[in-house]
Amino acid sequence: MKRYLPNRVVTLGIAIAIFTVPTAASQAQTDLPCFLQDANGNVLDLGSLCGVGSPSLPDVFQVRIKRRDARIPVIDVKFNDNQTFEMLFDTGASGIAITRQMAAALRIQPEGIAISDTAGGRIEVPIGRVNSVEVGGVKVSNLEVTINQYLDIGLLGNGFFGNYDVTIKENVIEFRHR
Repeated sequence: MKRYLPNRVVTLGIAIAIFTVPTAASQAQTDLPCFLQDANGNVLDLGSLCGVGSPSLPDVFQVRIKRRDARIPVIDVKFNDNQTFEMLFDTGASGIAITRQMAAALRIQPEGIAISDTAGGRIEVPIGRVNSVEVGGVKVSNLEVTINQYLDIGLLGNGFFGNYDVTIKENVIEFRHR
């Protein structure tokens, strides 16, 4: 059986060998697994040709603030890849609290009861689980939520964005990987 490499792969390998100089400077400029650096030092990502994706995620994700309610940002939050609800972006909340209406729309089955500390005192709330929560390109899977009968709008808290540094600006919220 005769083995051969497709011409495109051989040509690509030769081009990479000729146009990349493995110096400390070129290594510091990129972390791409497959790239081309021209004589001017410009880096071209060849990941799609080499069959590898870019290794890093975007540094910053943004979500638009729709409005503010008592100065707290209101944003769109997508649940389970298909239903979007407005929620308060509450930096003081430890978890994710949804309304009864949201729980019904998402068909969440309560798995237990938790005690929740609220501004009005301690209350018992049902606990459920969602497949995913997504905001501005940030997606977290298999999250616990509480179902709070006293809320008119859900609260998106630290249970969602706890692994990100968050900056609240005038019209957007930015998420940065830690």
